[in-house]
Amino acid sequence: MSERQDIDCLVLRPGDRAAWEPLFKGYQDFYRISLDDTVVDTTWRRFHDPAEPVFAAGAFGDDGRLLGIVHYIFHRSTWMIGPTCYLQDLFTVPEARGRGVGRRLIEFVYARAAEAGAGRVYWLTHESNAPGRMLYDRVAENAGFIQYRKNLEN
Repeated sequence: MSERQDIDCLVLRPGDRAAWEPLFKGYQDFYRISLDDTVVDTTWRRFHDPAEPVFAAGAFGDDGRLLGIVHYIFHRSTWMIGPTCYLQDLFTVPEARGRGVGRRLIEFVYARAAEAGAGRVYWLTHESNAPGRMLYDRVAENAGFIQYRKNLEN
């Protein structure tokens, strides 16, 4: 991939699933998780359901290849009137890292959030994700929060 490759960020369409799925799998591998096929199928359907507040976009190279993906969700907040945007997943193919793909995807989400009237975009990353954190420190503020969670049996 050339250093100066043009990158177009676009909302993913139903026909993009074959290109999206390996990147979503790469994201899962990066975080050492494995999602059930039912979760993956449901997630993909939600991206294309107008009643759902969850969205997916991709960064495409000038050759049409999908280089990165981002998933984002709008939700209400008790701290502001307008919606808040949670950038849930961000992943780029290894050979595209350090070439602006992640930044372009984050900026795409910023633009979509602004269009939706959101007052904030936020995300989480693992403390061990040093390369990602180098980018995140340049494009956002580390608010210093620590996440606690408990998985519930359903």
